[in-house]
Amino acid sequence: MSASETSAQSAQIQAYLNQLGQQAKAASFQLASLSSQQKNTLLQTISARLSANVANILAANAKDVAAAKDNGLTDAMIDRLLLDESRLAGIISDIDNVISLADPVGKEAASQLLDNGLRLTQRSVPLGVVGVIYEARPNVTVDIAVLALKTGNAVILRGGKETIESNKVLSQVIRDALASLDLPEDAVQLIDSPDRAIVSGLLRLDNYVDMIIPRGGQNLQRLCAEQSSIPVILGGIGICHLFVDKKADLNRAIDVIANAKVQRPTVCNALDTLLVDQSIAAEFLPKVTGELHDLGVKFYGCEQSQVLIASQGADVTAADDESFSTEWLSLTLGVKVVADIDEAIGHIRQFSSGHSEAILTDDIHAASYFMNQVDSAAVYVNASTRFTDGSQFGLGAEVAVSTQKLHARGPMALDALTTYKWLAWGDYTSRP
Repeated sequence: MSASETSAQSAQIQAYLNQLGQQAKAASFQLASLSSQQKNTLLQTISARLSANVANILAANAKDVAAAKDNGLTDAMIDRLLLDESRLAGIISDIDNVISLADPVGKEAASQLLDNGLRLTQRSVPLGVVGVIYEARPNVTVDIAVLALKTGNAVILRGGKETIESNKVLSQVIRDALASLDLPEDAVQLIDSPDRAIVSGLLRLDNYVDMIIPRGGQNLQRLCAEQSSIPVILGGIGICHLFVDKKADLNRAIDVIANAKVQRPTVCNALDTLLVDQSIAAEFLPKVTGELHDLGVKFYGCEQSQVLIASQGADVTAADDESFSTEWLSLTLGVKVVADIDEAIGHIRQFSSGHSEAILTDDIHAASYFMNQVDSAAVYVNASTRFTDGSQFGLGAEVAVSTQKLHARGPMALDALTTYKWLAWGDYTSRP
C-alpha cells in the first residue's frame, strides 16, 4: 500500500471513529437524564427482546463456533465463545438481577454547610461514554450494555472477530429495544470491523470516550495500557491460587478444589496453582490429584509433588517459573508443596495476577493472617475462587474484573460505571 493510500485509510478510520464518538456522546447526554424507572423499563424491554430472538442469536453463534473450529481455535477459546440455550438464559436472567438493583446515579453524600457559606454536596453521575475491547465472549456484549444503560452511560463495543456474528445480532437486538422506547440507538454501538487499526484509534478517542475497559489476555491489556490516551481499567487475567493449610478439613477440601479447577476451567477465576502445606502433602496430594486426574486434569508439579502425583498414575510435568506464571484456561493445574503459610503467601506475591486467591483451613488465626497478607482483588477462606463474578457477588453482572487499585477493584458493576461531581449552593456568595 502506498503512502497516500495509507494516509487515506487512516483518515477514513478516524472519520468513522469520530462519528461513533460524537453519536455516543450525544446519546450519553440523553441517557443521563433518564429516571431509574425509565432505565429499568429499557432493561425489561431488552430482556424480552433477547428472549424473543433466542433462535436468531443461537444461529449466529453457531456460525461463529463453526468458523472457530475451521480456524483451529483452542477448545478453551471455543468454550468461551459458545452460547447455548442454558447460557443464554443465564445472560437474560442476569438482566433481571440488574433491574432489581438500586440505581447508584443521583445518590448524594457528604452534604455539609461550610464556613464560607456554601452548601456542598457530592452527587453520583454517569461516566459518560465507555469503550470496551474484548475477545471471544459474546455474553460480555449484553453484560456491558445492560450495566452501562442502567447507569446512564453510552458504550462503544469492539468484540473479537471470533464472535462477530453473535455480537452483531446481540447488539442489534439491544439497539432495537432502545429505538422502540424512542431512546437513542447509538447509546450502544458495535465496531464490527476486525481492523486492528480501529482499536488503536479508539484508544486515542479521548474527545469522546471517558474510560477504556479491555477484557482479554495480556497482549490486549498491554496494548491498551501503552497506547491509550484515555484512562484504562486493567484486569481479567487470572492466575489464581488456593493454599491448603495444615489444619484444613482434607475430606471437604477436595470438592472445593475440584470446583475451582474443573467447574469451568476456561474462565479467569478458575484455579491455576494449588499450594499444599508439606506437613499434609504426603497424605493429601495423592487423594486430591487422583480425584482431579479422574476428571481429566493434567499437572505441572514441583519436585516433591511430582512423586506424589505420579503415584496416582497421573500425567505430571516439572513446574518452573514460566508454568507458575501461566493462566491455564484449561484442565491443567500447577502444584507446589510449601513449607508453611508464609512460603505460600510468598509464592502468591511472586506469581499472582492479583485476581483471586483462597485458603482452606479451620485455623481462624491462619485464615485471618492469609487474608491480611494476600493483596488480591478477592481473597477467600474455605471457598472456591470461582465466586469472583459480578452475579455471584450480588452485583447483577459485571463489566470486567479489575486487578488494579484505582477507581475500581474486583468485579466491576454499577458503582464502577459512575463518578461524582460537587454541587455547591451559595447566596450570591463571593470568596473572601
